[in-house]
Amino acid sequence: MVITDSRIDDGKAFDWGRTSEEYAKYRDIYPEEFYKKIIDRGLCKDGQNVLDLGTGTGVLPRNMYRYGANWTGTDISPEQIEQAKHLSDEAGMKISFYAVPTEAIDFPAGSFDVITACQCFWYFDHEKVMPKLAELLKPNGRLLILYMAWLPYEDKIAGASEDLVLKYSPKWSGAGETKHPIHIPDVTYDYFELEDHEEYDLRVPFTKETWHGRMKACRGVGASLTGEELAKWDDEHRKLLDKIAPEKFEILHYAALALLKKKK
Repeated sequence: MVITDSRIDDGKAFDWGRTSEEYAKYRDIYPEEFYKKIIDRGLCKDGQNVLDLGTGTGVLPRNMYRYGANWTGTDISPEQIEQAKHLSDEAGMKISFYAVPTEAIDFPAGSFDVITACQCFWYFDHEKVMPKLAELLKPNGRLLILYMAWLPYEDKIAGASEDLVLKYSPKWSGAGETKHPIHIPDVTYDYFELEDHEEYDLRVPFTKETWHGRMKACRGVGASLTGEELAKWDDEHRKLLDKIAPEKFEILHYAALALLKKKK
């Protein structure tokens, strides 16, 4: 599904379906600490009904399945959802996945104890989505927004890779990340109150091949470049890593969460 949004990449079209295979192979990278922060807050466990928005290939539900929540995942990309179904079925996990935009989700009111949104919250039409999410949550339900990004100004390899993305996608708005709290649109506070937030550093392990795959799966590369552009980027990025990176290394990231409670 081709997406254009004036808020993102200056309106340049992108399609997550074009990167679904790379996404499934290279985007399952959150360290255990990332999930522990969720469990320590009593979320996504022990029979809770959880809706994961923008689930992609189901990374969050699949990695947290062992904690005993009942998971449902939705995503705008049918190709991403096909990968999510395949990977969860292969692992023997009973997770319900649906290809549907967040603005069009349709579940009964009060269906969920927790709603999660990992790496996707800024894509939503918040005026439409926030009242819908409040309605879908049970009384005292929680909305958990999650994010993780490399830090290009603090990590040499990440910075060099990001510069190459910008060479091919100069309007890519995912560049230049610094550590900061997740931005919460004002309309959110009509329906939710902020209960907790945290920002923390993570060092994420990669090889040259897995980092190359991770970068290829990003919006500014695999989801938006033409075939010719992608081939040139691929060759140039591999040569770059051969020059600056050892076979195994860590990339400095920061992770952030914002926990919101449904208003009474």
